[in-house]
Amino acid sequence: MLWIFATLAATLAQTGRNAIQRYLTPVAGTLGATYARFMFGLPFAAAFLAVLRLTSGHPLPLPQGASLIFMGAGGITQILATALMLRAMKQKSFVVTIAYTKTEPVLVALFSVIFLSQRLSLATAAAIGLATFGVVLMSWPKTRTEASLRPALLGIASAAFFALSALLFQQGILRLGATSPFMAAATGLALALALQSLLILLWSSLRDGASLIRLARSWRWALVAGFLGALASLFWFLGFALTTATNVRTLAMVEVIFAQIVSRRLFQQSVAWREGLGIALLLAGIGLLLHAS
Repeated sequence: MLWIFATLAATLAQTGRNAIQRYLTPVAGTLGATYARFMFGLPFAAAFLAVLRLTSGHPLPLPQGASLIFMGAGGITQILATALMLRAMKQKSFVVTIAYTKTEPVLVALFSVIFLSQRLSLATAAAIGLATFGVVLMSWPKTRTEASLRPALLGIASAAFFALSALLFQQGILRLGATSPFMAAATGLALALALQSLLILLWSSLRDGASLIRLARSWRWALVAGFLGALASLFWFLGFALTTATNVRTLAMVEVIFAQIVSRRLFQQSVAWREGLGIALLLAGIGLLLHAS
C-alpha cells in the first residue's frame, strides 16, 4: 500500500507548486510559470537520483528506445496540460480550476479503455457519470457566453492532457527495467525533466525568449516551484511504478480539499454553493471509481 503514501505526498507537494506557479503567472507570464516546474526542477531531480543511487545500491537503469518515446510524449503532454491549467487559473478561482483538472481520473479510466483495452465495469461507468455531472454543475455558466465557458474548457482540456501524460509516463517507467520502484521513479523523473527542459529551451530560443528572461528575474520563487514540482513528480512516478495510473490519479482527488484550504488562506477566494456542490459530487464520483478499481 506504499502507493497511497506516495500519492498523498505527491498531492501535497503539487498543491504547493500550483500555488507558487499561480503567483508567478502575472510576473513571468503563463509560459514562464509553466517553464519553472520543469527547468528549475531538473537540478533537484538529478540530486534525488544521485542520492538514491549512492544510498540504495541499486544500479542505474539505461533507458531504451520505447521508454524514451513514452517519456518524451508524456513530457510534451504534461507541458501542454500545465500551460492550460495556469491559463484557466487566470480566469477562475484557484480551487475551482483545480477541481476542473481533477476530472483527470475519469479521463485516465476512459483512455485506459480506449488505448490499453481495459474493461470498464458498471460501477466505474456510474462513477464517471457522477463525476461528470459534478463538473457540469460546477462549470455551468450564469450567462451563455463563450467567455464564461472558457475557464471550464481550459481546465478540462488540461485534465485530458494530464491524463494522457500519466498513462504515457507509466508506460515509460515500466519499460525502464529498474530493479526497484524507487530507482524507476527517480530515473524516470530525471529523464522526463531533462527532455522537457531541452524542448523548452529549443522552443524559447526560436519563439519565446522573453518568457525565460521574465522567469529568470523571479528565480527565487521559480526555485521553490521547481523543488515542489520535482518532489511531487518523484512521488507520482513512485505511485505509477507500484499501481495503475487510475488508482493514483483517483486518490489524488484529495487535492481539491488541499486547494480549498490554500484558496481560503492565500488567495481569499470563496466557492459558490453550486461550485461547492459540484466539487462534492466530483469527489463522490472519484471515490466510487477508486472503490470500483
